[in-house]
Amino acid sequence: MNQLKIQIPSLIENIRVVESFIDNSKEKFNIEDDIYGNIMVAVTESVNNAIRHGNKFDKDKNVILSLFVDEDRLRFEVEDEGTGFDFNSLSDPTAPENIENPGGRGIFLMRNLSDEVEFSNDGRKVQLTFFINNA
Repeated sequence: MNQLKIQIPSLIENIRVVESFIDNSKEKFNIEDDIYGNIMVAVTESVNNAIRHGNKFDKDKNVILSLFVDEDRLRFEVEDEGTGFDFNSLSDPTAPENIENPGGRGIFLMRNLSDEVEFSNDGRKVQLTFFINNA
């Protein structure tokens, strides 16, 4: 298994660093174009949530992004230093009463763009898994 890891301060402009990390990973591990877009949106959304909601924009708190590469899957882990959240009681962003809300779609997007999404550490860590076909 190959692994890459970066740690960034909780500044929204560091999303650019995450985008570069994903671009470099695409080159290094020959990630197919058909899942690259899903990875870019899901992982940057996850890091954005970690910076914004997890660490509350505290530049003294970090977000750790790891990538684990197996022969049949890519697993991204995003971990923040916040207090966590109850990931089992999220409102449905597609419900009529939530359609007009400007936020609340990040986890919905992550779940729809990734093959598997798993939260741990009271919501401070999320794993996004993407299955790959290396046939």
